[in-house]
Amino acid sequence: MTGIPRRPSCRLVQAGAAFTGKQGLDYAVGISAESVGATGIHLQLVTIPPLAKAKAHKHEAHETAIYALSGVSGCWFGDSLEDHATVRPGDFFYIPAGVPHLPYNPSADEACVALIARTDPNEQESVVLLPDLDAVRRDPFDKG
Repeated sequence: MTGIPRRPSCRLVQAGAAFTGKQGLDYAVGISAESVGATGIHLQLVTIPPLAKAKAHKHEAHETAIYALSGVSGCWFGDSLEDHATVRPGDFFYIPAGVPHLPYNPSADEACVALIARTDPNEQESVVLLPDLDAVRRDPFDKG
């Protein structure tokens, strides 16, 4: 039966080794182009340590869906990081493609862990850092 293309098969994987992404947060990848040959999705865990914040960034041409597992995260978003959301365990949070955002953990003693799905199977390739916006939210904990 040579010459007949083999249909992709289901794969069971464990989270990969944690790494620090361009955004400055810690990720453990589950599903990606690298781990299973995914072509349109990426699934990973993110951990935001107590009082930590990401670098302001966006994911060019890729949507992001987040499900909070534990801890609380704040997230500034919008062209000038003018809008804010508080994401708690059990919340879903959607970030459209190309929207600048800056997540952070306001807790002094509890890490925030969330599951992230993105339409970029090569997750870090679509990350665009926005250092000018980091200056806008030097202190992301300030709600003013």
